[in-house]
Amino acid sequence: MVSLSTVSASNVRISSILPSNLVAVFIGATSGIGEATLKKFAQHTISPRVYFIGRSQEAADRIAAECRALNPTGQFIFRQADVSLIRNVDKVCEEIKAKEQSINLLFLSCGVASLDRSKTAEGVHLLAAINYYARIRFITNLLPLVQRASGLRRIVGVGGGSHEDEIDRNDFPALTIPIEKLRGHLTSLVTLGIEGVARGAPEVSFIHDYPGTVKTKLLDIYPEEVLKTFEYVPIDECGQRHLFLATSARFPPANGTVMGVPLEDGVEIAVGTSGAVGSGVYSVGVDCESASSAVLAVLKGMRERGLVEEVRLHTQDELRRITTS
Repeated sequence: MVSLSTVSASNVRISSILPSNLVAVFIGATSGIGEATLKKFAQHTISPRVYFIGRSQEAADRIAAECRALNPTGQFIFRQADVSLIRNVDKVCEEIKAKEQSINLLFLSCGVASLDRSKTAEGVHLLAAINYYARIRFITNLLPLVQRASGLRRIVGVGGGSHEDEIDRNDFPALTIPIEKLRGHLTSLVTLGIEGVARGAPEVSFIHDYPGTVKTKLLDIYPEEVLKTFEYVPIDECGQRHLFLATSARFPPANGTVMGVPLEDGVEIAVGTSGAVGSGVYSVGVDCESASSAVLAVLKGMRERGLVEEVRLHTQDELRRITTS
């Protein structure tokens, strides 16, 4: 486990090591984990320019003011959007690309409090739309800008990392998968989808992590008696750990370039989803440690059966269907 004290020590060094004027994009940052991480980013960076996307203008006004208090020389720019719809994702990305030449950090934590099989107006399973299709669309749309950045090039997706399980290749959108298998399926869909994208971007670090159980609006679907049984990760610790994931040299890109805050004593380069150290794509648990050997074996098996390519082709076809309908 990477201790919280180690995480904090690394974060404190960000302002003296990483360049000023970092550009970051936070998707799903008007509450919960996204908000907590955005504030930590504001606290520890020098004059950043941050775009943050969410649904609530009221929450965004509050968060922007709090971030400016933490970092008076930073810019905190809100865009209101329902990112369950791919057309909205594309619109946000076009706005950002019109203003920026490069992006140092893309942080994705958008979520929805739903376990039903409702569909979006674009005909996509809502849970899969938020957790997979919209995220992959953001990644592929903005990846060229991340590739052009200097000092830091990283993409972090908050989800079920380190909890991957077998994918049902007959139901990628997870419309009929039993509830008990839903997390493993969608988690693997995200990780394999990222692996497919990462093959063409060896200069970028990709992290898919599990934050633990954090008290956010996403828990509203559970009854009070269930909520009392959970062991929670404090939101401040969650923000600190995600800033560490976003900035530590523990997670280098596949090309081996050293990027981020140098390692603290006792911390080593992470093992990637391929099973190799520093391979550029990382599935990470609540303790900032790489997925277990058992999970890596599951991923290897799916990779050997061609699932990365199947997921890539399915995603390509589904996004084409949505954007041409």
